[in-house]
Amino acid sequence: MNKRPKPTGEYAVGTFTYTVKDAREEVMDKTKMRSVASRVYYPIDKDSVKDLKPSIGLSENMAKGITKAFKIPINYEKMKEKGEIYSECYENAKRIEGVRFPLIMFHHGMASYREGNSFLCIELASHGYVVISVSHSMEAACTEFDDGSVEWFDKSILKKQYQPFLKGAVNILKLSRFKGSDSEMAKRFDEFQRVYSRFLMGRLDEWVLDNDATLDYAKENLNDLIDFDKGIGVCGHSMGGNTAYRLCCDKEDYVCGINIDGALFGDYTNCVLNKPFLQVSCKSNEKVVARVYIRHTKPVFKALFKDMQHIGFSDVKHMMKPGLTAGKLDPDLMHENLCRCHLEMFDTYLKGIKNEPELISNDVITVTKYEADM
Repeated sequence: MNKRPKPTGEYAVGTFTYTVKDAREEVMDKTKMRSVASRVYYPIDKDSVKDLKPSIGLSENMAKGITKAFKIPINYEKMKEKGEIYSECYENAKRIEGVRFPLIMFHHGMASYREGNSFLCIELASHGYVVISVSHSMEAACTEFDDGSVEWFDKSILKKQYQPFLKGAVNILKLSRFKGSDSEMAKRFDEFQRVYSRFLMGRLDEWVLDNDATLDYAKENLNDLIDFDKGIGVCGHSMGGNTAYRLCCDKEDYVCGINIDGALFGDYTNCVLNKPFLQVSCKSNEKVVARVYIRHTKPVFKALFKDMQHIGFSDVKHMMKPGLTAGKLDPDLMHENLCRCHLEMFDTYLKGIKNEPELISNDVITVTKYEADM
């Protein structure tokens, strides 16, 4: 495993979890109710953590889930001996009295997990944000609830992504080779998903409801920590990034968002994006997000990462050797540029400390700005 990145902000980072129990009926399993488990990352004084032990960021259950989902062999006991299971944050650390921070909601990808982008969440918290990372049970590699129970990834989902699977896989490959305008590409993708991906289309609404249940709890219980007056930022990876886009389209609370390489599965027939938005992509998935660049009234940005693959936009990038699965880009360069993109967006549109984000092309990313088209 590559060395975990150190947060660069002025704050150390505290963390705790909470579970919204039995939020609603579980539509994938009518015999039970759906519960939502979330982890909170929040800014704390650096002097307050000198004698504290770092929080466990990778539990044994999570390690098993990663192995199942990503086929990454993990020697958990060896990682534990080396201290690699710990995060750059501290469990239930003392909060800064009388100070509230703006909120960012984060959503993991399908078959990923609540701590799957912990390096990014911790970095954001170190710069003065509260980040709530939501676990989507049955669709996460592993969900750990506060009562000690565990929900594993439902493997039947893999067969439901495309129905029929073989035809769907062939047609998504054809779609990735299509050449046309963003509007034409968005139309083609919509036609594809309505034929082959009705299941994934339906899941988007459920992920939004998970987000709402988590946010309702925060509004009721975390007012001393979170400044809700500034609005809310939202981001996510893969299906979580799709969720971020949907929330920015539909919900007034959200002031800006970021989609990290998430295909836009869902019914967006009447959606117009009225919030500033950043689309992070790798070359192989660039075309399945074309909708982001049309029908928007605020600036939209694209950050196209070089030498990257889809799952490399998560912490597993630091667990794998560079290659076809996660991309050849150095993990630290990926992390540095991904965090910079997030901070530029949220510092501008959520904190309001900049007039516009300084998103600039370099050797790692190519940045394009799309002015409002409506």
